[in-house]
Amino acid sequence: MKKYSLLLLFWGVLFTACKKENDTLETTTEKKAFCLSNELHANTQTTAISKQPIQEQLTLSGKIEYNENDLVAFKSLLQGIVEKVHFELGDYVKQGQVLGVVRSNEIQDLMQEKRAHENQIALLQKQLQSKKELLNDGMASQPEVSEIEYALKAEQIEAEKINASLKMFRGTGNGFFQILAPKNGYIVQKNMSSGMAITADDQEPLFSISNLKEVWVMVNIYANNLKYIHKNDPVKVRTVAYPDKIYSGRIDKIYNVFDANEHVLKARVILENQELNLMPGLSADIIIDKKNTQGEAFAVPNKAIVFSNNKEYVVVYKNKCSLAAKQINRIASNEEYTFVRETFAADEKIVNTNALIIFEELNQ
Repeated sequence: MKKYSLLLLFWGVLFTACKKENDTLETTTEKKAFCLSNELHANTQTTAISKQPIQEQLTLSGKIEYNENDLVAFKSLLQGIVEKVHFELGDYVKQGQVLGVVRSNEIQDLMQEKRAHENQIALLQKQLQSKKELLNDGMASQPEVSEIEYALKAEQIEAEKINASLKMFRGTGNGFFQILAPKNGYIVQKNMSSGMAITADDQEPLFSISNLKEVWVMVNIYANNLKYIHKNDPVKVRTVAYPDKIYSGRIDKIYNVFDANEHVLKARVILENQELNLMPGLSADIIIDKKNTQGEAFAVPNKAIVFSNNKEYVVVYKNKCSLAAKQINRIASNEEYTFVRETFAADEKIVNTNALIIFEELNQ
């Protein structure tokens, strides 16, 4: 019996020692609270979160186009062969600058007519002088003098017409004419090259000029979106070339006829283009705010949202050692914010940068 009691005492002491050892091990291996390191804390940005009107947005497609009120397209009124071209597509040119030289039989014909009229004028002037001398001597009549004067005046009028035409066409004495820039701007279309034959019947302009300081954004509006679009509505424009650059403008005009090819209604936004980043032909997204009908909710910056296991989270920040991952449920969203059903305390902020890194640390 005594032996049995000693055995129970031995096992009791052993169990107590093991339990103390396990308790000590659990205490020493207990997970410590996560704190931001000084370096991570310095590189982490947070933002205060507040309730805002729920603002949904509509994103429409569109394209940058020339300002048609500023675009000048040049077509030749004469036939000829292009001798020289002094510009390339995209070049900036100044009004009056010679852009090309064309050899033309029509200019050659005008020059021949000019010389013929000049010779006839010289001859009539001599005849008129001789007739006036004869009139003074009584050997000619006044009607004879007047007849020569009328003929001289007619020749001078024809010569002036030809000179005006040559000046307009910038014709030269060797059968060439020059093409001049009609205004300052950029060559945005070019359809001429050396050796090319041109006629007055050509459908395409030889070149087009625009200053590009102001461009049009043509917006595609499908029928189901018409109710959201109104003249003078503020819009934001983003191009595929510069997705981080947002341009602000307004709906300047809504065309009231559906485009037969694209089956959309067109609207126009006019934008300043001082940096020339809005190049005609670029595709663009046009962002329009819808009218708010859903009240207010807390607005979370989109860049602060972390996706994990098909759920959305934000990292809530109070101080560098007080952080927590919080699941959110969205009500609506736009380009900048996601509006959520959850609420936040006044002293809570949202981590904007390094949110994924911190989220993973909190869930280890």
